[in-house]
Amino acid sequence: MEQSPIDKLINDISKLPGLGRRSAQRIALFLLKNKDKNLSPLIESLNLSYNKIIECSECGNIDMVNPCNICANPKRDKATICVIEDVSDLWTLEKVGFYRGLYNVLGGSLSAIQGIGTDELKIENLLNRIETNNVKEIILALSTTMEGQTTSFVIADKLEKFKDLNVTRLAQGIPMGGEVHYLDENTLNTAFQSRKKIT
Repeated sequence: MEQSPIDKLINDISKLPGLGRRSAQRIALFLLKNKDKNLSPLIESLNLSYNKIIECSECGNIDMVNPCNICANPKRDKATICVIEDVSDLWTLEKVGFYRGLYNVLGGSLSAIQGIGTDELKIENLLNRIETNNVKEIILALSTTMEGQTTSFVIADKLEKFKDLNVTRLAQGIPMGGEVHYLDENTLNTAFQSRKKIT
């Protein structure tokens, strides 16, 4: 039996992170009750995002240009790269505004359960950027979850071959199990200012 358009809409919404079937039903009803006011602008916005937003080939950020506005900005510190798990972490750091270097968005963290290995993350991209550019510091700003910590250790191990490279990670202020994009401005600022070299 063919799925109805309403059921398909609910199913598609329920696939979004943090939403279950009941939340998806409420959202679907909200959108359908006033299609012109609620659904039509959303469709337009989704189409625009689909057609205009692309991934930066240098850092993995999303923008309407490639390279993205951060990578192309001549005022950014090209000698420092902050390694983060996701674009949402980049948005958090940019909102706070104290970091002026470049980024490397991994696209997640290592997870055997989810089938994410080193090949699925942009680790090779990071290594290539270090080899071809005059990078002096790598800041590992990954979550303090088990997966984030494992990813940090794997990357730190791969960076050992770059003898003049300063590899640091965020220090005090980040609780165990904490994720970067959930941290408040003061906690994040303290962690950045107190970063330590990885030995």
